[in-house]
Parts: sequence; C-alpha cells; structure tokens
Amino acid sequence: MQLQRIVRLVLSALILLFLLIDTSGLYKYPFIKQLENWTYDARLNFTRPDSIDDRVVIVDIDENSLAEVGRWPWGRDKLATIVDNLFNHYAVDVVGFDIVFAEKDESSGLEKFEQLARGSLKNDSLYQQALNEIRPSLRHDEIFADSLIGKNVVLGYYFKTNLQEGETGVTGLLPPALTKMDVQWSERLPINKAVGYGGNLEILQASAKSGGYFDNPFVDADGVFRRVPLVQSYEGYLFASLALATAQAHLEAPGIELAVETEGTRGGKEYYALETINLGDHRVPVDANGAVFVPYRGRQGSFPYIPAHEVLSRKTNPLALKGKVVLVGTSAPGLLDLRSTPVQNIYPGVEVHANIISGILDDRIKHKPAWTVGYEFVLLVVIAVSMALLLPLLSPLLAAAGTLGLTGVVLAGTFLAWNSNLILPLASPLMLILLMFMLHMSYGFFIESRGKRQLAHLFGHYIPPELVDEMSESPEQYSLEGENREMTVLFSDVRGFTSISEGMDPKQLTQLMNALLTPMTRVIHKNRGTIDKYMGDAIMSFWGAPLADSEHARHALYAAMEMMDELKIMQEDFKQRGWPEVNIGIGLNTGDMNVGNMGSEFRMAYTVLGDAVNLGSRLEGLTKNYGVNIIISETTKNAIPEFAFRELDLVRVKGKNEPVAIFEPIGHKNDLEKSVTSELTAYKKALMNFRAQSWDKAELDFFNLNRAYPNRLLYQVYLDRVAVYRSNPPGDDWDGVFTHTTK
Repeated sequence: MQLQRIVRLVLSALILLFLLIDTSGLYKYPFIKQLENWTYDARLNFTRPDSIDDRVVIVDIDENSLAEVGRWPWGRDKLATIVDNLFNHYAVDVVGFDIVFAEKDESSGLEKFEQLARGSLKNDSLYQQALNEIRPSLRHDEIFADSLIGKNVVLGYYFKTNLQEGETGVTGLLPPALTKMDVQWSERLPINKAVGYGGNLEILQASAKSGGYFDNPFVDADGVFRRVPLVQSYEGYLFASLALATAQAHLEAPGIELAVETEGTRGGKEYYALETINLGDHRVPVDANGAVFVPYRGRQGSFPYIPAHEVLSRKTNPLALKGKVVLVGTSAPGLLDLRSTPVQNIYPGVEVHANIISGILDDRIKHKPAWTVGYEFVLLVVIAVSMALLLPLLSPLLAAAGTLGLTGVVLAGTFLAWNSNLILPLASPLMLILLMFMLHMSYGFFIESRGKRQLAHLFGHYIPPELVDEMSESPEQYSLEGENREMTVLFSDVRGFTSISEGMDPKQLTQLMNALLTPMTRVIHKNRGTIDKYMGDAIMSFWGAPLADSEHARHALYAAMEMMDELKIMQEDFKQRGWPEVNIGIGLNTGDMNVGNMGSEFRMAYTVLGDAVNLGSRLEGLTKNYGVNIIISETTKNAIPEFAFRELDLVRVKGKNEPVAIFEPIGHKNDLEKSVTSELTAYKKALMNFRAQSWDKAELDFFNLNRAYPNRLLYQVYLDRVAVYRSNPPGDDWDGVFTHTTK
C-alpha cells in the first residue's frame, strides 16, 4: 500500500509539473490556451448584459443601402452629404469611419472630361465654359474633404505588421500621433510595432479632426476577436485605435495618458509594464501589449443600426442620432467586414469598435493583470497537494463529492473576480482537478485490478463477427490462405483525438467512441465492407474479400460519403450530450493486396497487407493538409466514372518513389449544381497554369478562388506554393509533383 501511495503521489506531481510548465511560460501548450479561450467565452456569454446601448449608433452600409444607392464604393459626394446630414441635420457629437479612403474618387468622370478639354474639344469655348462651371461639383474628394473641416470626424486606417516581398508598405497620410514614445518604452514595452500603414488621402486626413486604426494584429489562433490593441507604434510614435480616438473625441479629452509602471528588472535592465490608458476621468486597463478584452454587450444588434441610405435621404428620426457617437461601417457580407467573436461567429467588425467605446464610457473593460500568473501558480500547487493527499483516503462517492465541491469553489472565486472586472485563469485549475480525479479514481482499475489480464486475453482472441458469420454460411467457398486480389482499402481517423480524449473522463470517452464507431461500422457493413481492425480512434476496412466484389471501389466510395453524412447527424447528438465536435479524415486506395489469415500461433487475424494498403493509410493522413474529408487515389477514381472529382495534387508520399494523383470526391455528375461545376472549371484552369509554371496567372486564379471560397484550404495551399516557387523555381524539368515528407 505504501508503494502504491508513493506511485500516486509521483503521478500527481507529474501532472502538476506538466501544467506548471505552461503557467510559468517555459512552454505554452496550444490546447490549454484554446481551453482558456473557451472558458473566457463561456464567462462572457453567461454574464453579458444583452442590452442595447443607444449612446453609440451604427450608420450601416447594409444590403438595403447598397440596393438603394448603388454598389460600393459610393461617390464621396454622397459621403459628404452623409457627414453634413449627421452634423447639421441630426446634430451628432462625433463620427468615426470604419473605412479607409486610400484612393482617389474618379467616379464623377472629371478626368475624362479634362482629357477632352485638353484634346479634341480644346478649342470648343462652349465646352470649356460648361466644364469650368461643373468642375467644382465633380471634385468629389474635395467636396468630401470640405464636409470634414471643423467637424468631430475620426477617419479609419490600418497598420501593417508584416510586409510582402517588394511591398513598400506606406500609402496615404497618417493622422497626428498620440505621442512620441520614450526610447525606454519603445525598447521594453511589447506594444505592437507596425512596419507600414494604409492611410487616407492626404486631403481627407488633413481635413478630419483625427484618425484611428481598425486593424487587429492580436486575433487569437482560432480566428476569434477577443483582444484588440488600443495603441500601436510606428517609427517611434504611438497611435490610437479607431475606438480609442472616437472615445477621446466624444469625451473631449485633451490628451491620452499612458500609465507605465516598473516591475523590477529583467536581464539587468529595468522592466516596464503598461498598466492603463487614461482618458480624462476614465481608466482603461490594458495588458502588456496595450490591448483590451472587448466587452461585448451581446450578439449583433447591441447598438442601434440605422441604414446609411436613410441618413442620406434624411428619413431617420432626429432623436435617434442627436448627441450620439456615430460609427459608419458595414454589415453587408459582400464588403468583407464580418468577424468571428465569442458571442457570434459572424459579427460586424464595426460593432466590435462600438463595444469598446461603450466599455470605455462605462468603465466596463475587464483586465487580466500580470499578477494572475503568480495566482495561477499558487492555486495549482494548492489544488494538487490537497487532492493528492485526500483523494486516496476517501471512498469513491466522497471523492466525487469533494471534487465537485472544489470545482465549485474555483468557479465561484473566478466569477466573483469576473464581476469585479478581473479575468482569472480557469482552464488549467479545472484541468488539474479533472486529471487528478481521473488519476486517483482510475488508478485502481488500470493498475490494481486483477481483471486486467482477463481483459487482455479477451481482446487477444477477437475476430470480426461479420467475417465469422459469412464464413459459417458456406465455408467451402472461402480459404484463409493468403492470396493476391485487387481490392479497395479504407482508412478513417478522428482528427485531434488527443485533445478530445484529454478533455473527457474515461467513461465519457468510451461512450463517445462507441457512439462514433457503431454507426460508422453499420455504414461499412451496409456497403459490403469488412472491418479489418479498430486502431484506437481509427478504422481500417476493405472491400473485395472474403467475398469477391467486382464493384469494390464504388462500394467503398459510397461508404466513405455516407460515413461523412452520418457524422453530420451524430454531431447534433454529441452537442446535446456536451461532447466535443468530432471530425474525421478518410483515405481510399484501390490496388493489388495480399489478403488472408495472418499473425502468430497465439493470435490470428484476417487482414490485408501490401503497398496499396500503405498508400491508403498515407492518403488518409493527407486529408488535413488539403482541408478535405476524403482523399482517393487515381485507381479508385478510374473505377467510378459516374462520379465527379477534384484533382487535389500530384504527390510523392513518404515511403513511395512513384508520384500519385490524389482526388477529392465531389458527388454524382448528374447531381452537381452549376456553381460547383463552375468552381471545378476555374480550379482546373488554375491548376493547369500552376503546373505550367505560369505563376502570375496561377496566383491570380487561386486568389480569386480563395476569395470566393475562403473556407477551402486547398486554394491557400496553392497560393503558398506559388509564393515559394516564385522565389525558388522548381526548374524546367519539374513534373508537377509535390513531395510529402511526413505521414
């Protein structure tokens, strides 16, 4: 018993050490960061007010406005009318544009008229006189600039953190900076340092009161907008975000003060930390990067939306705008200013700025101070020591009750801090509690149980029941001796299974795997397939044995497609049970394989071997590289002529010298929609240009495809390859093959 207790303590210490490595920053585990993001999102959504703040109004360039006024961009004479109406008719307080005006407005046709005046109509006095009369009304940029003068207008622009090769990185005019950064600040404050910017036309920016950037270099790895920097630096000067500059204009704050505190020394130098940004009487807590956690009030619509065309035609009630902070932006999907946020996957970017302004006005910005690292470290140690000492002494029922109680204490403390605008770490303490409970409750079962050998013996004699049933019906037709046949093999694997398993207790994980594998097996059986084996979260199956099947490739593909359909149905059930979303990749290959009863005198299994089998496994592993669910080989494709396929690549997989063409099944040719056919045609052209080394044409083709279908990883893969091959051409003898060096 003493030895077992020591083993438990050692295992508990290893779990604690594993988490402390992340807390201390020695190595950051991405999955813990993602879990922390999820717990943050849960707290935010659980406590969000879901109320409307009418102090900030969004003038929305929505679909209706585009239909009324015309497609974007609008002539700047119309924008001038909007500005004049907002200030002169509606008496708003401040207007911020979540738009950059980087190029001249040539929509009036003035340049064409000027060309005629200098050319064929040079001597036409009537034309010259008419042009002189209408010229002022055609200078849209000047009209817009005149409307900005003397008004509380903040123009948007963006900074660039990275530059592409050959890019200058500077366009337009920057607004005045907040301040010139102290040399020590510039060196030691981890504020994002921009390397370029996209500003407004000089005539426009010079006429506006100020400007603010609307880019966000701190988008999380999952693409969600949780943090936004209020300040960025460029060439030693500090600049404000659109939200901060607009709030400053509204509050009439004469300046913005940065509260920088020292926190000892690092590397022999005094360490500086940015604590708050002070805007008049408002203290805005920020992290070391000068960023804030966006205080989302709720889903889209937490602020009044007024269509831009109603402002243009003065149809809006003046009381809805009088004295308000106005942000001009867009919710139209076609203008590509939609973001993923914790409260909603598709969320207008302009409303992100509105939430920050609202949070500044209410002093509602939540903060994650630097000392939370120490708090997390101490909390983990206390939890680990307490559970390691107490759980071995408690019965399973008391241990479960104690674990639930400890979880409740941690959650209650975290929510109390949250209500005080403090963000305390939650993912690692909860993970530690779960892992410690799993360790001590399962220790007896996995380590001490005398039934372990019986379980291993049972699985050692496992034979697929469907194979036994088939052979028992007419055993004379089958031989377990090895033979060579043309067959089709299928491999499927759960993506991210390690992360899924670490977030579930053993019982839940078993239930999930049973709920996943049972329907998948049913689909394979329905399509005349044989289960070779289950490899943890993976399935290996084949067609063409023991029963001969002349349509083995077709049956295998239909099974793969139906497996993906079945998975979509299962996701809703998983969601209701509180289980994570599960995704799978499937690889199919057709070819000659050795099939038979293989193994040892202790265990035999009816299985397939051969190079074609190995290729099927490699194809499954490639699915995540191309962002697809199913990849098949050319031999499988050729056996199913009624299906439409997308050629993904010509590859040389690890372990094979000969190149292999790989394809993604799209659907039956008779069922394809016109849009799908058009996409496939455009992609085929792009691939042809790519293999012809016409990099410019290929890049343009793939860029257009990527823009039209941003969720399809394949087009970004080829854009990245074009960028590499442009710098490092593959040579005139290139056969178009891409070599994968990993499985």
